[in-house]
Amino acid sequence: MSQKILINFTTTQDGNLAYHVGDIKENVDKNRENLAIKLNFKNENLVYMNQVHGNNVQIVDEKSLKLIDNCDGLITNSKNLPLMVMVADCIPILFYDEIQGVIAAVHAGRNSTFLRIAEITAKKMIENFSCKVEDIKVIMGPSIQKCCYEVSDELLKIVKTSFGEEFCIDKNIDLQGINKMLLENLGIKNIEISNICTKCSNKPYFSFRKNPKTGRFAGIISITNV
Repeated sequence: MSQKILINFTTTQDGNLAYHVGDIKENVDKNRENLAIKLNFKNENLVYMNQVHGNNVQIVDEKSLKLIDNCDGLITNSKNLPLMVMVADCIPILFYDEIQGVIAAVHAGRNSTFLRIAEITAKKMIENFSCKVEDIKVIMGPSIQKCCYEVSDELLKIVKTSFGEEFCIDKNIDLQGINKMLLENLGIKNIEISNICTKCSNKPYFSFRKNPKTGRFAGIISITNV
């Protein structure tokens, strides 16, 4: 039986999908249910994370809890088990290997990027599921870009020391570039990066830098049988 990879980045039109941002639970429930109908998956199968800006990446299957605590990356080879990462400026990174039938959803904010979460995810796919670097495809969704991501001098210094000066532009840093480099260093070449900046593009995405009292949009990926 052949399989299909479902990939979607939601927008503000899909509503807030996170329970932890002060929204009414019923609103989030309804938004998630509507999204499941729109994307044709079962809402009760959706696996998501209590994201903590770390580099803990968990492998999940049908028997796993649907909310994985203390986690910023999910990997599965289970069919019809959608994985969700929630963001509002951080990078939602989706990985997939159509040959082995493996997918991953990763929350790559500044801290998780510094902790090399993208690299850790790819290595787990390789070690646990025999994925080959030439078969791993990566999509980085809409997120805050180097045009808007200003940080402190201390953080600029960390980037220069740990990753290289080329990722610092005046007071701003290039998180997408750092993640791309980490993946390319493993041999992954198939990397697609959205050029939409959540802060300045005026596109329909939540942005914490624009408004700290904001919702979360999501990157969602699943393997479905065709």
